[in-house]
Amino acid sequence: MQPFSNLLNPKALAQLQGAKNLLAFSGGVDSSALFFLLLDQDIPFDLAIVDYGKRAQSKAEVAYAHTLADRYQKAIYHKAVDLDDRNFEQSAREARYTFFEEIIRHEGYHNLITAHQLNDRLEWFLMQLSKGAGLVELLGFDAIEVRRAYRIVRPLLDVAKSELQAYLHINKIDYFIDESNRDPRFTRNRFRLECSDPLIKAHKEGIKRSLNYLQKDKQSLLPPIEITQYHDLLILPRHDQEMRRIDKIFKKRGYLLSSAQKREIEKVEEIVIADRFVVSKNRSYLFVSPKSTVTMPKHFKEQCRVLNIPKKIRPYLYEVAIDPSRLQSYCTSSNA
Repeated sequence: MQPFSNLLNPKALAQLQGAKNLLAFSGGVDSSALFFLLLDQDIPFDLAIVDYGKRAQSKAEVAYAHTLADRYQKAIYHKAVDLDDRNFEQSAREARYTFFEEIIRHEGYHNLITAHQLNDRLEWFLMQLSKGAGLVELLGFDAIEVRRAYRIVRPLLDVAKSELQAYLHINKIDYFIDESNRDPRFTRNRFRLECSDPLIKAHKEGIKRSLNYLQKDKQSLLPPIEITQYHDLLILPRHDQEMRRIDKIFKKRGYLLSSAQKREIEKVEEIVIADRFVVSKNRSYLFVSPKSTVTMPKHFKEQCRVLNIPKKIRPYLYEVAIDPSRLQSYCTSSNA
């Protein structure tokens, strides 16, 4: 097999070496190429594939994944899901990452490897640009993204899809073409077919440099801040870029906030998002936690009231046995 080792991001490779890695696989151009590029570099990994059951060839893609896993002695995890056609892309993403995170938690993986590439980066950039997004939202992908219990590693962000196709062709590697990716009824496909793919074809190197320069600007715009964490409750200082920080927290939890949800978060002191998450604020701090509906005893409610703990995070504190007094410095009357 002819090597294309220079296609993979060196920092991403370093993160993967010697770790327990899970590859999000679909059988398409990107993940098939990444499968063999990782083999070329002796990176250890196993496979996870989701079958949405929307296309006739999806069963063949799953069978191909199992064939590769057997041939190269990889563990494989497969899940079939049945999703409503309404807001399918968002639902599919949530189902996919929920599945991956279950595997990671149960099997002890350190990294989730995804095959996002340069065309994907530009496609995302243009879609966010059309919505009026800021710099942080325009740049949706990092080569290494730290989440709560694992990292997402994207080794192909500087690689155009055409380069991956060339790699597969030269090495005579099988892959599948998802014809639904050419359906113009989907907004993402229109951006891909009409905008990002033609631009990459004509201006690949310049676009790559520009996106990487902007990535450095993004890092300077959002310097690290101290975040306090109790279980899945996060507490962070208020900041003029706080909506960007909230957006980043939600992305790490596998959820993409809509523009309408962001506006609501900015307007109110407390809000429940997607019946799953709570965002609360006081004068000095932000609180982000899972939503809980447990019943609290009166003495616990009174303790939280006296300490000015935001109302919607109180059930979660009780559910996971966080002592409310640990939050006293963040919720005193001078901050409320």
